[in-house]
Amino acid sequence: MRRAIVAGNAKMNLDRHRLAELLHAVRDHVDRASPSCDVVYCPPATLIPAAAGVLAGSAVGYGAQNMHWEASGAFTGELSLLMLREWGCTHVILGHSERRSLFGETDAAVRRKAEAAMTGGLVPIVCVGETESERTAGATEVVLSRQVSGSLAGLPVTDPRALVVAYEPVWAIGTGKTATPEQAQEAHAHLRSELGKVFGEPLAGGIRVLYGGSVKPDNARELLTKPDVDGALVGGASLDARAFLPIIDAAP
Repeated sequence: MRRAIVAGNAKMNLDRHRLAELLHAVRDHVDRASPSCDVVYCPPATLIPAAAGVLAGSAVGYGAQNMHWEASGAFTGELSLLMLREWGCTHVILGHSERRSLFGETDAAVRRKAEAAMTGGLVPIVCVGETESERTAGATEVVLSRQVSGSLAGLPVTDPRALVVAYEPVWAIGTGKTATPEQAQEAHAHLRSELGKVFGEPLAGGIRVLYGGSVKPDNARELLTKPDVDGALVGGASLDARAFLPIIDAAP
């Protein structure tokens, strides 16, 4: 039985005061209500120490939105695994569509980052997903298969809990559009099949696949109760506890 995850991705938003206010609410809710899912929050890198201060001793995990695959070196503006571990991070989001489209990240780069994260003890949340033109052209499964093969093949996965995959249809990110529960289930089922080809079916059956794409309180339950949807990667709705907490509670 796969335990769901609800992960918040703050992107380039929030300040120290707003983050602390938000995470206090999330921590108190999770510790009091003991929801049936894991909860992880990924603030901007400069606010990770602030998140650590609020979430110390809590059941809520926290992580980063990106990392480099090298342990150190002349990589201006980058963060290493060792830096994230020093801050106490447990997870890192990799290959988000915005990283791929705006900053040119390739499947090969995402794979190198994912391997470095896993080898160093962080759980990578590896994002895949098609654009609107690719979906319109009927290429969704082709794109997802290519991204799974390019971003994940050969990773040292022996425990399915050590890897999380997030399906984020690019056309639904920040647009207000959302995949229907049926579309999400179809994509997730295909991803699980592709994971089976890469890692074998027993491992693939335990890898958690999240949905990300305009998840909100009013659509979360329908999405999260689909059999191959194991939680959510939440963007805009994770910036406000009034929206984020109901999504956590929607996890089955």
